[in-house]
Amino acid sequence: MHRIAELEAALGRTSGTDLVELNDQRVLQDVGIYRYHHPLEDAAAYKDALADINGRVDDIVKTGNAVLAADLFTFDGSLAKGRRMVTDLSKLMLRAYNAEADNCVRSLRAGNITTAKKRLENAMKSIEKLGVIMEMRVNPDYHQLRVEELELTADYQMKIQEERERAREERELLREQRRAEQELSAERERLDKEKAHYQSALAQLRAKGDDIAADELASRLAEIEHAIEANDYRSANIRAGYIYVISNVGALGPNMVKIGMTRRLEPRDRVRELGDASVPFLYDTHALFFSDDAVTLENELHKTFAHRRVNFVNERREFFFATPAEVRDVLMKKVGGLLEFNETPEAPEYYQSRGRWPQP
Repeated sequence: MHRIAELEAALGRTSGTDLVELNDQRVLQDVGIYRYHHPLEDAAAYKDALADINGRVDDIVKTGNAVLAADLFTFDGSLAKGRRMVTDLSKLMLRAYNAEADNCVRSLRAGNITTAKKRLENAMKSIEKLGVIMEMRVNPDYHQLRVEELELTADYQMKIQEERERAREERELLREQRRAEQELSAERERLDKEKAHYQSALAQLRAKGDDIAADELASRLAEIEHAIEANDYRSANIRAGYIYVISNVGALGPNMVKIGMTRRLEPRDRVRELGDASVPFLYDTHALFFSDDAVTLENELHKTFAHRRVNFVNERREFFFATPAEVRDVLMKKVGGLLEFNETPEAPEYYQSRGRWPQP
């Protein structure tokens, strides 16, 4: 009973704090559920699944079924006091369990899901031991939901690791592409010089009336021109690169994005360049997606939003009246495996500056 008194006193010290306006949020906060920045919030492929799990977690908590306990426990000979104690201790136990579950999610790294699940299972067993007198335990269905959340986050972490490895391969591909571009550029320069030389020699032979030699030289000149065409075709079809989706709420407003492509080894360098002194605020990056055929993918995205262009005169200005979420939906349909997409712009410079602007 001394242990129960300690827990009840601890619960009394924590009650009445952290008030919020919404009753549902208060119910969730009372048992330690706070909506911190979850690792999956910006993960396009996982966002809906996370929302589904959160919804089911909230439902179980709000119906009072997250912790199961005896309903006929008496305290000081009073059934009402016993039920009150069971309710209060259930909240306290659930707060402890949820704190452990959140810590497991936050500290999760690729490859340590087994350790995290074991840690959460131990927390569940500890609560059951502490609440044995009242037959108190975490609802297995509730525990399974938190385990699903862990597994979902672990799957995401593994994919992030795979993405990092893929990013290294992408950078190597771009380096190889750059070397190819340099070689093709050097070859084009050599062919242009050779073409100019043969054109000059051909003109001189024609002027002298040496048609036989001129015809032979013309044949060689045709071969050079064919080689130039082939070289130009290869240059035009080096297509790998990054598609970027960026916005600038402070400069362009909330419903405008830029959809472009870069072949930079570090694509964020291109985004930083665009946010130079010509605009008042830095751009927010919503997506950076590598494609073996970025040229085609960029064209397809531009065609999809063609009717919502900002500049219909100069199509090289790649700005569109669209929200990041609308671009995300189109991109998901075209590439399928879009892992990350930051839907909401942070725009820290804009929001910090806006409050200090002169009032009209």
